[in-house]
Amino acid sequence: MAATALTVENAKSANIDVIEDARGGSAVHEMVIALRANRRSGTAHTKTRGEVAGSNAKPWRQKGTGRARAGRVTSPIWRGGGTVFGPRNRDYSKKVTKSARRLAFRKAISERIKAGDVFTAASFAVSDGKTKSFVKELAGLVSADVKRVLILGTDFDEKTYLAGRNVQTALLMTADEVNVEQILYYDAIVVIGNAIETIARRSAPKPKYQITVKERREPEAKAEPAPKKKAAVKKKAAAKKKKAAAPVEPETEAEAAPAADDDAADA
Repeated sequence: MAATALTVENAKSANIDVIEDARGGSAVHEMVIALRANRRSGTAHTKTRGEVAGSNAKPWRQKGTGRARAGRVTSPIWRGGGTVFGPRNRDYSKKVTKSARRLAFRKAISERIKAGDVFTAASFAVSDGKTKSFVKELAGLVSADVKRVLILGTDFDEKTYLAGRNVQTALLMTADEVNVEQILYYDAIVVIGNAIETIARRSAPKPKYQITVKERREPEAKAEPAPKKKAAVKKKAAAKKKKAAAPVEPETEAEAAPAADDDAADA
């Protein structure tokens, strides 16, 4: 059963957001660079003159021997010495933002759809698990002049994976795992069954935030404010101060007599 070419109109009807302008080119470049950089192990490592094995003693005295002056046997100009500006252990990985990854995937699949390199098929399976049967099924999907084929599906059974693992020109990949580099590398892309929905989900633009305006509520009637505690305390303190400043009158005549005698003695 031959595969059917996926046109731009059919892609749009399948909810695939096809980019028809120049947007996303730099995102694709950034994503491919990051994918290749992340595969680098970064384990190449050379030793400097301070790391190689060797004595720190001066091989011979500075003057009088007729030889060139030398400080230590680990010098880079000596055999067995250190390496100058050699590779060191490092991390080559690069990070790409989520929005850039989404845009790069959408741009890559859009360009392949517009070029007519994406096809759809109802099913693809090899029941006997033989490479010969896999090649026969593959020949029925695409034309003979296609050298490299990428087959995308939601899932493949073990027999199909076993049959296709020795075919170097074809790759079985789920639509959730395929990346931008693989989409650009293969000559033809065959989407199997419901995998088109996964591609539509991955190529959908990021939903924009919706700002909702809350209904304005009428202000509630405020109760009468209670008397301020500070003013009441201040008023009470003033009254107490006034009471303390007033003269104290004697309560009985016996209390007033000693005070009169004291006044007479003073006179």
